[in-house]
Amino acid sequence: MNVIELTGVSKTHTGSLASGGSRGSSHGASPVTALHSVTLGVSAGEFAAITGPSGSGKSTLLAIAGTLERPSAGTVRLAGQETDRLPDRELCAIRAAAIGFVFQQFHLVPWLTAVDNVATALLYRGMPAGRRRRAATDALADVGLAHRVGHRPAELSGGECQRVAIARAMVGQPAALLADEPTGSLDTAAGQGVLGILADLNSRGTTVIVVTHDPHVAALAGRVIRLRDGHVVADGGAA
Repeated sequence: MNVIELTGVSKTHTGSLASGGSRGSSHGASPVTALHSVTLGVSAGEFAAITGPSGSGKSTLLAIAGTLERPSAGTVRLAGQETDRLPDRELCAIRAAAIGFVFQQFHLVPWLTAVDNVATALLYRGMPAGRRRRAATDALADVGLAHRVGHRPAELSGGECQRVAIARAMVGQPAALLADEPTGSLDTAAGQGVLGILADLNSRGTTVIVVTHDPHVAALAGRVIRLRDGHVVADGGAA
């Protein structure tokens, strides 16, 4: 079964996104098509890397696959359900249950401890505070941070902050983890630690999709999807 399935997906940016400028500075900007009729599916348990040069549409593809953006054309199915006509509230609920997200920037709340940052991912599930905190503590232990639960982001290294972000993404036990350049701001040792966690999650059944420029990251994946100018130009085995 495909966890995520895209059929004929295109994405065209208009206005400030097309021009690369700020809001209000894009008068006369021509539309820019970031993706051209992309069709692909990612099945349960896969580890897939999305690669390609800057501007090739990698992050746009990941955002649409995770339903953070809606396509201009085509269909996106998440856990077998077509998402294109769903109202935002219902789409958010499906996304929260099915997908965890990790980005190059950690997006941690600076005044919250590691355990409270992770627990925020469970706020809208109707779970009592004590259960949220226990689940967050367990998730931090899974990424090797049982000894850092009470530390705030400023007291953690970059690699530790990214581990907190992974714990936050996985605390709700989603079927898939989508990561956009998760090692891009880390040194080599910290990056290797993060990759080890992603590989371990995948070995335990989590579908992992990673956008990356790094050939070492792509080499870990069982499948590499290569983009150029918004087109899938290769889709096959490991790099």
